[in-house]
Amino acid sequence: MMEFITEHLPQALMVLGVLALITEVAVLGMSTFILLFLGLSLLATGILMNVAILDSSLTTALWSNTLLTAALAFILWKPLKRMQESKGAKDIQSDFAELTFILESDVDDRGLTQYAYSGINWKLKSRQPLAAGTQVKVVKKEVGVMWVEALGA
Repeated sequence: MMEFITEHLPQALMVLGVLALITEVAVLGMSTFILLFLGLSLLATGILMNVAILDSSLTTALWSNTLLTAALAFILWKPLKRMQESKGAKDIQSDFAELTFILESDVDDRGLTQYAYSGINWKLKSRQPLAAGTQVKVVKKEVGVMWVEALGA
């Protein structure tokens, strides 16, 4: 097995690089970056060996991957970290976004009123007190809680 790998070292490195990249993106969701740097360095080393720019030996593969992984981490760490942090919190749009109904009882920010929707009794809350009979729309969802405001507000 080891003979096969050393005979086909550039191809083995490229396959390992692609597997590391797939693992980082598909399994880890770009959360660690370590496999990204390693995968890119394995892929680059394999390509450089395949086109005979680098010698096709295990020692060259070791040093090339060590240096390339460190260089990629140094160059790409901050931009990737900044990209990862810039996603921010976004409200999820769902069926609740268009839900409107008429209140059967008064609602305030204490959540004492409930509303049955989709087989679940939801607590209703509002930043402004709303009287029974007011038509409302759902503006925010939390676990077991619907925040509502008067339609047209």
